[in-house]
Amino acid sequence: MRNHEVTSPGLLLGGDGNLREPGWSRSQLQEYRRKMIKAPKFRIKEWDYYLVVGDGFAAAFTISDDGYVGLQSVSLLVFGEKPWEHTETVLNAFPMGKLRLPENSSSGVTEYSDKRLQLRFEPKDGKRHISCRFDKFMDGKTLDAEIVLDQPPMDSMVIATPWPKKHAFYYNQKINCMRAEGEVRFDGTTYRFDPETDFGTLDWGRGVWTYDNTWFWGSGNTALDGHVFGWNIGYGFGDTSAATENVLFYDGRVHKLVDVTFHIPESGYMDDWRFSSSDGRFEMTFKPVLDRAARMDFKLIASDQHQVFGRMSGKAVLDDGTEVNIRDVMCFAEKVRNKY
Repeated sequence: MRNHEVTSPGLLLGGDGNLREPGWSRSQLQEYRRKMIKAPKFRIKEWDYYLVVGDGFAAAFTISDDGYVGLQSVSLLVFGEKPWEHTETVLNAFPMGKLRLPENSSSGVTEYSDKRLQLRFEPKDGKRHISCRFDKFMDGKTLDAEIVLDQPPMDSMVIATPWPKKHAFYYNQKINCMRAEGEVRFDGTTYRFDPETDFGTLDWGRGVWTYDNTWFWGSGNTALDGHVFGWNIGYGFGDTSAATENVLFYDGRVHKLVDVTFHIPESGYMDDWRFSSSDGRFEMTFKPVLDRAARMDFKLIASDQHQVFGRMSGKAVLDDGTEVNIRDVMCFAEKVRNKY
């Protein structure tokens, strides 16, 4: 059944190392245990990624252990008259579990520290704390950040997706609509997040990926007439015949969509995009402001990324038929191809 919802708790993997129940859920009902994975350690990928978006700026923080490489990165994006962004990444060879990332998103500390970068994520008492100090982030200058995301009891998007290849799977949680408070300081400027208007999103992923994948992902949040509205859309993450990850968030509840298609213009990523859905419940236009593009090619490891920030306008329809209209909401949509 398409869009199968997992409703009972249990182990994520069976004794054979494959998913027990592919599908989506509203929380982490399925328990991830790294020791149950049957694939080689260098194929295991684990990460926590936070994106915090204000109207005029955004910041992103990643701690990841991708088996034979670790990528710890911080991004600062500014959407003014002359938009700009800078991403700085620290690479680690063969971490293969040494970072000891937590096996669930609701407890434990995720952290990385070296002489140049100190980055820490901690969920505690219904809030998520992000702290960062990155020396020589850009032009020899230091970036500091202290941000708190409010996470009251609410639905999230969790999906357990297989690949046709044995022992390959993707377990992912997206937590949207977390009100953001705090600041990022860089080069004499303080970028402050206002919890009345600004939000953070967590992308928490664990799994064993196949080598060459192209995916599409988009996400956004906004305060709308006294309500909180957000969305997560995407595809390309394995076999989605059991369920997709396309959802709407409205006042803490998930409303499930089926398929959403990204219409990216052949003329280029900075021209207007369009989004359509198989059930007519997500119909949007997207005006890009900034393309956070990154490309690398080391033969065996290659990446071509376009995370495009811009303003979304259009309509979405909740499960009960209520139509939600938005205009010029700052968000992002991306197309990424990774070989790793």
